[in-house]
Amino acid sequence: MSEEKSLNFIEEIIEADLTNGKYKTILTRFPPEPNGYLHIGHAKSICLNFGLGIKYKGKTNLRFDDTNPVKEETEYVDSIKEDVQWLGFNWEKELYASDYFDQLYLLAVDLIKKGLAYVDDSSPEEIAALKGTPTVPGMASANRSRSIEENLQLFSEMKAGKYKDGEKVLRGKIDMESPNMHMRDPLLYRIKHAHHHRTGDAWCIYPMYDFAHGQSDSIENITHSICTLEFIPHRELYDWLIEKLGTFSSQQYEFARLNMTYTVMSKRKLLQLVTEGHVLGWDDPRMPTISGMRRRGFTAESIRNFCDKIGIARRENMIDFSLLEFCLREDLNKSALRVMGVLDPLILIITNYPDGQTEELISENGPDEDYGTRIVSFSKTLWVEREDFMEEAAKKWFRLAPGATVRLKSAYIVKCDGFTKDCNGVVNEIHCSYLPETKSGNDTSGISVKGTIHWVSVAHAVPAEVRLYERLFKVENPGTEEGDFKKYINENSLKIIPNAWVENSLLSATTTTRYQFLRKGYFCLDKESAPNKLVFNRTVTLKDAYSKEVKKL
Repeated sequence: MSEEKSLNFIEEIIEADLTNGKYKTILTRFPPEPNGYLHIGHAKSICLNFGLGIKYKGKTNLRFDDTNPVKEETEYVDSIKEDVQWLGFNWEKELYASDYFDQLYLLAVDLIKKGLAYVDDSSPEEIAALKGTPTVPGMASANRSRSIEENLQLFSEMKAGKYKDGEKVLRGKIDMESPNMHMRDPLLYRIKHAHHHRTGDAWCIYPMYDFAHGQSDSIENITHSICTLEFIPHRELYDWLIEKLGTFSSQQYEFARLNMTYTVMSKRKLLQLVTEGHVLGWDDPRMPTISGMRRRGFTAESIRNFCDKIGIARRENMIDFSLLEFCLREDLNKSALRVMGVLDPLILIITNYPDGQTEELISENGPDEDYGTRIVSFSKTLWVEREDFMEEAAKKWFRLAPGATVRLKSAYIVKCDGFTKDCNGVVNEIHCSYLPETKSGNDTSGISVKGTIHWVSVAHAVPAEVRLYERLFKVENPGTEEGDFKKYINENSLKIIPNAWVENSLLSATTTTRYQFLRKGYFCLDKESAPNKLVFNRTVTLKDAYSKEVKKL
């Protein structure tokens, strides 16, 4: 009997809230800003928020925090929805902070009427200077003493478009001496004359995150507002606004964000990689974006399992990228179809096999019999991997070499009789003889060999481009290393093999199916593939050799 998994601290809070009757049911939300594509860090938050809703028979909203029209686009909204659904989750309601612009404006007016907010004419530099430091109290703006009537008038004029960007802001009137810098009269609204992706030009003032986020939670009656640790200092303001406005008392809780080796999780830095051409878009398979990982061949289940393994904690830690790859291999080993592809081709001629003859051999489709079998065409001339041949066999070499015998996967045992070289001294053909009585599934020879290699029939082979991906960065933590993080980009993160050969069953390959190229790794069909030019991405190698390679450096 397996041991029951212990609860994380958020689950403990929720169970206590449900037990004591604080809530009859829970409502969580995933609130991304549509200013970029989601990455693996967001996947952790998605799995947490939606997972809690599922576990406790509650609901989860998808709410777009679209309060900054300068950076937000419909493209990002569409990609976020696709990513959440691909991960296997469905939201209760699709909502937008912009849905609440009228309500948020009235709530800000309410704060002004209560004497808890004022319009400030100070420049950003003046506001920053007057805020003080964590050890030095701030100083009040000269505009702090404005009357309620004047503030209402000015705020109304801000909304009407009377002022330019940055000319005025609305600030909360709290405590300029608070030890929490976020409570020193925080900005609540700013002026931005910019076209919004949903509301167009209807608004020229937009709520700041701290105001819009908490009040959107309250408007939706979110019971558990789950954020990452950097929002701990914001919680006091979150609670203050709810208290002063008398809105639904949502509760904010914080957990450790995902930090992972050999990548960066900052949207700003990921955007740099895209706009400066270091990668080929947000869905480049080297990117830690969900769309990039999907294109590379990651499965939704492997990402969900990864998020489950790393758990939810209150302290920051660094997760090794190898753990994500382990979860991926674990899933692909169970689900990927087995096929044969030769990446570095070398001709093998079976000299005693009848000219022009073709056999249809049976080969397994997967790791067990439940996956069934497929037909693989076999003929006299085959492609094999160049690395499977040595002119002079090394000790414990169990593959092809003069005089050596191997089994061709799902076919026959062959003996290497010799080889030829081209004018440059490079081996260009291997000559072998086969043993007819050794046919796989019907072997009557009693002969045993230690090596089995894969192959593709030349007459039936399909040409393919294969893209081999490595980690995008050469150092474990590029985001915190000295200097520009981009100088740590791995110049060998992509290797393109233009002339690989794959078995003809892959003519029907789809981008949603995962494949194991026997002995070479896990692959998927890329979206740039075409019927006359198949393109495969290597998702991950069969084994984790990367850690060992790093230690050798």
